[in-house]
Amino acid sequence: MNVSRFAISTLVVIAKVNAFVQIRHKRLSRDLPLFSGEEDVLRQEIADKNSLVKDEEKYALREVEGIEGALITESQADIDQSNDKKSLEARMARMTKLRAYPLFLAEKAAEIVEHAVDDVFRTHDEYIDKLDDRREKIVVLGTGWGSASFLKDIDTTKYDVTVISPRNYFLFTPMLAGASVGTVEYRSITEPIREINRRVNFLEATATSIDPKSSSVTCESVVCDGNSCEIDDFVVNYDRLVVMIGAQTNTFGIPGVREHCCFLKQVDDARRVRSSIVNCFERANIPGMSEEARINNLTFAVIGAGPTGIEFASELRDFIEQDGPKYYPNLLKYVRIKIIEASNTILAPFEDSLQKEAIKQLRRTVAIKDPEASNMLPESFQLTELMLESSVKEVKEQTIELNNGASVPYGLAVWAAGNGPLPLTLQLIDALGESQASLQNDARGRIAIDPWLRAVGGNGKILALGDCSCNTACQLPATAQVASQQAEYLASLFNKNYNMSPNMEANIFPPPTQDSDQPLSVSENIAAFACQGYDYARPFQFLNLGILAYTGGGSALAQLSVDSANIKGKGQLGNAVWRSVYLTKQVSWRNRFLVLNDWAKRQLFGRDITQV
Repeated sequence: MNVSRFAISTLVVIAKVNAFVQIRHKRLSRDLPLFSGEEDVLRQEIADKNSLVKDEEKYALREVEGIEGALITESQADIDQSNDKKSLEARMARMTKLRAYPLFLAEKAAEIVEHAVDDVFRTHDEYIDKLDDRREKIVVLGTGWGSASFLKDIDTTKYDVTVISPRNYFLFTPMLAGASVGTVEYRSITEPIREINRRVNFLEATATSIDPKSSSVTCESVVCDGNSCEIDDFVVNYDRLVVMIGAQTNTFGIPGVREHCCFLKQVDDARRVRSSIVNCFERANIPGMSEEARINNLTFAVIGAGPTGIEFASELRDFIEQDGPKYYPNLLKYVRIKIIEASNTILAPFEDSLQKEAIKQLRRTVAIKDPEASNMLPESFQLTELMLESSVKEVKEQTIELNNGASVPYGLAVWAAGNGPLPLTLQLIDALGESQASLQNDARGRIAIDPWLRAVGGNGKILALGDCSCNTACQLPATAQVASQQAEYLASLFNKNYNMSPNMEANIFPPPTQDSDQPLSVSENIAAFACQGYDYARPFQFLNLGILAYTGGGSALAQLSVDSANIKGKGQLGNAVWRSVYLTKQVSWRNRFLVLNDWAKRQLFGRDITQV
């Protein structure tokens, strides 16, 4: 198809994609259920009971917090290798040091090729032929980034996999900020778990407790019979348990946050924010309201200047600049976006020059194309205000009280200030005993794991990854990138038949071992050479590909990592990288079509503010 024909048929393609979407949405109507009545109440009861944590401030972790370094530091592996080079401690110390970057890249490249070849030659008939009724049962908790990557790769001919989660879909969380203002639709960034891997069993339930002694998980689910609903308890046994339930928003114990702020972790959060934005404008449009009241109603407070907070503020700014003149031209002069941050900078993971670029974009002059709407704005109109070194003391119904004595009136407050553990994570930490508890000074409410993702104290039967876990010797940022790579690594260990629970050697729990008769793959040989050890599985090592952040107005920041160097991009170039990466990282072609469709619709028709 030539360029001219493609240009002429663009709207036709969009219409066809929309028709396809409607069919898919009818068929997958359970992806994002809209509950009502008794079922809704019971589901909310389960969610509330399994999200409240006492003394949240003890487990406070800032967004993308992490320390990159050797997998085991010299102080923790202070072993005299010259005295006993053959000792298990010395071998583990060598193995768990960071592999040389060129060798690590070669290993990852070999893995990609091996995975592609395996996908090409794996057929459904082969799956049926290899199916073993004696498969080991793996129970997976969670349907986030780790779960999606794990389910894509795990060999279900060898393992009977059951997924437990109250959410029956994967959510592309980096685009939640866009969904909260209508840049993309909620269903465009979700994919049913059953669609990711149709050979796994899914249970729509909430895991409430884990018993390592009996190898069982207790769950709660809402069961409805006609118009009558009740909460049903049941138990699921496992041979291996993989915990990847992520984290929840941490309020740091600040009064009023949970009662008055919106979060940005789930689809329901984005839906609530989107509805609240429209409500603020409609409320401010009521006749007889004073200018001060209109300003207060149209003040959007964003607490936290990490990637989530900045991307939401930028998306909100785009909505106001691009769609505000069409829907609310007479109200734009009252709108304020206030970013409240306790530290003295924004986007802490980025280099200083990119932080300054983000500040420049947020403080830029408002760009409104409609001259009539633009003329209604005061000359000195400033849409976005950065309030750095301003920590929150309390959130009240209409004001945010700061520790410096200032009071910020608001119409909508979005809390994006940090991560904290779920109650199930803390319950498992207690159940794993003293060895797990002894590492909590560093883990801070996360499951302490070894370099092979095995939970300390779990004897290799319990594994954890993603935001709910922490290798105390090498703390990694709580990002989707980390969880995805950990899940791919763990699935690879399972597929290659590594024994995750080898016998103790000299009172030491050794790394996973493999049958000596099974040949090593090319990637395993490269890793074994780099680790100086062929007897055990290579430890997990994170390949930092960089970080991205949208800063509004068609600009974004891109900080791509190559070994210890960073390649930086900003403005339209950064936006091109941001869009291409987010598009390719969608879990299915369906999602890619839907996101492209949403971007095209937004460009042609603007964002939809309909409340249904």
